[in-house]
Amino acid sequence: MKSQVLCFTAVVTALSFVVGGCSTTDSRIKDNQAAFNAAPAEVQTKIRDGKVEVGFTEEQVLMALGKPDRRYTRTTAAGTTDIWAYEDHKPSFSFGIGMAGGGGGTMVGSGVAIGTGDRSGDKLRVIFSGGRVTALETRGRK
Repeated sequence: MKSQVLCFTAVVTALSFVVGGCSTTDSRIKDNQAAFNAAPAEVQTKIRDGKVEVGFTEEQVLMALGKPDRRYTRTTAAGTTDIWAYEDHKPSFSFGIGMAGGGGGTMVGSGVAIGTGDRSGDKLRVIFSGGRVTALETRGRK
């Protein structure tokens, strides 16, 4: 029983760090309140909804979506663009139980895993030129 309580306590503690460490749209707006207040009402609504559009500034994208998972540049004949890539971070949960026997004894084990989402690709790429969003690329669903 004591080990179950310790395991439960460890899981709850880990979850609190995961949830507590995440920024929210409201906290990002609060951290950039002056820039948010200076934006038109239509842009403020989109930021609150976690949406971005062509023409947004880097600061507006940061308020709406948070920090990107990756940043890189693309150079073409038309010039160089900055790209911010956002991965899918939907939480996932798994639980497993195993049992083994032999040598006069039986062992039982279990495990809990909490993931942060699909790491197979970007769900959104935001392309900037001159400090403004010039294009958005989204991953299609199959």
